[in-house]
Amino acid sequence: MFTVTRADGYEISTDPDRIDLDRVHVWLATDAYWALGRDRETVVRAFAGSTGFGVYRPGDGRQVAVARVVTDGATFAWLCDVYVDPAERGRGLGTWLAGAVRDHLGELGVRRILLATLDAHEVYAKIGFRPVAADLWMELDQRVTPVTDKDQENGSPLTVKR
Repeated sequence: MFTVTRADGYEISTDPDRIDLDRVHVWLATDAYWALGRDRETVVRAFAGSTGFGVYRPGDGRQVAVARVVTDGATFAWLCDVYVDPAERGRGLGTWLAGAVRDHLGELGVRRILLATLDAHEVYAKIGFRPVAADLWMELDQRVTPVTDKDQENGSPLTVKR
């Protein structure tokens, strides 16, 4: 299990028992463009098959952010479902969380981490992420409403049904 505490008392932990899946489900299903309408069962299954990173507020220990990592723990990881509670934004928690994930995976030997974002490029660029080479990567996207290049160019919010 991985735990790190910031100087101001915020804590990141991978303890699955601390992840508030009810709270995470509400965040993702109602406010995260990539997961709008995602049902609770899918959230539960996704976190059961991944490593969840929770951020907890000093004092009361309430969960205020989350990230999920799908990885083999050796060569590759996909960072996804990164979300910071709107009331906690502006404190650098998203960048700190993504950096802690990067560092933890690096300690395991994972050297390639992939993520997708429509609107948070600057958050990830601060910790070393850069755009992928379009001619290197391929995908098979079988969602009802896949994200398209046009959506990315326009920066438009998406309603993606899952």
